Parts: sequence; C-alpha cells; structure tokens
Amino acid sequence: MSTWFFASDLHGSISRYRKLLERVKEEAPDVLLLGGDLLPNNPTEIGDEGVEFLPYLYGQLNNLKTHLGLAYPHVYAILGNDDPRSVESDIRMGETQNLWVYMHNRRAELFRYSIYGYACIPPSPFLLKDWERYDVSHYVDPGCISPEEGWHTAPLSRDEIYHNTIQSDLHQLAKDADLKNAIFLFHAPPYRTNLDIAALKGTTYENVPLDEHVGSIAIRRFIESRKPHITLHGHIHESTRLSGSWKDQLGSTYAFSAAHDGNELALIRFDPQSPEDASRELI
Repeated sequence: MSTWFFASDLHGSISRYRKLLERVKEEAPDVLLLGGDLLPNNPTEIGDEGVEFLPYLYGQLNNLKTHLGLAYPHVYAILGNDDPRSVESDIRMGETQNLWVYMHNRRAELFRYSIYGYACIPPSPFLLKDWERYDVSHYVDPGCISPEEGWHTAPLSRDEIYHNTIQSDLHQLAKDADLKNAIFLFHAPPYRTNLDIAALKGTTYENVPLDEHVGSIAIRRFIESRKPHITLHGHIHESTRLSGSWKDQLGSTYAFSAAHDGNELALIRFDPQSPEDASRELI
C-alpha cells in the first residue's frame, strides 16, 4: 500500500502550508504532489504573514526533511496561472536542495508509475498570460483575453505564444508512450466535468451567454484518447461546491481536483493501486 498526497491552489497561504506540512510530518506519505498556484498573488512574493515566501517555504521543507529523514516524501510540483513564470529559476532551486522536482513539461519515473507535469490553462479573463495557451484552436471564449494580448513576466516569442496549443504541447510531452501507469499533474481541469464548473451560470458577456464549463477541451480529449491512469487538477476553486464532487471519471481514468474556494486546505489522499478509494479532507 502506498499513500500519495495531492494539494493545489495554496496561493502562498502560510496557514494552508502549515496544515499541509503538519499532515506530511504526521503521516509521512510516499509522495506529495503540488498542482500549481503555489505562490502569493503579490508579485514581490510576500506571504500572508509578512514574510518572504519562497525562503520561508524552503526553510520549512528543509526542517521537514531533517525531521523525516529517509521518510521524506518524493515531492513533485508545477506552477499555475497565478504564478509568475519569472520565478522558475527560484523554483528550480528547490531541486538543488533535493526538496522537490519541478515538473512542467517533464516526465519522471517513480516506483511503477510515470509522472508528468503540465501547467498551462486555456485563455482566461486574466491579464497574466505566462501559463496560458490556446486550447485546440485560436478560439477564445467571450470575455476572455487571448494569450498574446496579456502580459508575460518571462520572454516568449510571439510565434510560440500564437502557434503553440495545449493540444500540441500534450502531444509533444507524451509522444507515443504507454500511459496506462501514468499520473498527470495538470493545473487546468478537463472540459465538461465535475472539475471545471465556474460561477458563470446565467451570466452573459455583451449579450452572449457564458459557458460555465471553463476547462480544457484538449486535456479532455487527451485523457479520453490516451487513457492515463490518474489525472490531478486545480484552478477552478468553486468547482467542487458547484458540482458537488471533487472527482470524476473519464473512461478508465480517475480525475481528482484539490481546488477549493474556502479558507481550508483541501487535501486529497490516494493510493495509485486503488484510486477508487481516494479521499478528500478539508483541514
């Protein structure tokens, strides 16, 4: 039996991180997966108690590693659409200290599983576009802003911004690999599932009704066609409250969301050998 933790959308909340790391200290899971939107919204990276966030977090992880020793979990992390891409080099510093593995557009092998990470979301109404891609085409939902019209904290060529899509990125990431034992760490949820419902029902933009499902069509098609074992998601905080469920199933693939619109930490526990028994706790 193996215990894996999944959390997402902590947004630099020191109280949520304390709760998470306390649970890790108590239960010593084999794996901890972090699904993006990890940093404070303040671009100067100041946490909610007035401390510099990443030095604080690395200090806490080092303390945890000292306490747990060989029981320190394998930690894998991606960023999310609220996290500036300019901090990637700082995030990679966590690898040099063996605190975590940064997973965007990468694959790692662990036990019998392949872990993949992908941070990008479809175009949104928000102006920060570091982690936004066109989904399957250049269509942009009403009220949303195209990736090249927003702003970026790290340089990307206009060609890359305009021509790359989530669909093409996932094809390049997975190539022809057998994904039956793959676990995907996404930030965006798949389209038209329990995991992608936003608070848009009955709203319009310039008299056009808005779709309350705001997930990625490309991610849904990828799951349905490639059938990974488990996919993990965040991004849409209110989805669980609105749909009534933090999980869904697309064919043989189990999909879980750790996004939450309350002050609590939403912690997902699962064993990859029995994903049907996964649980969610609000702490």
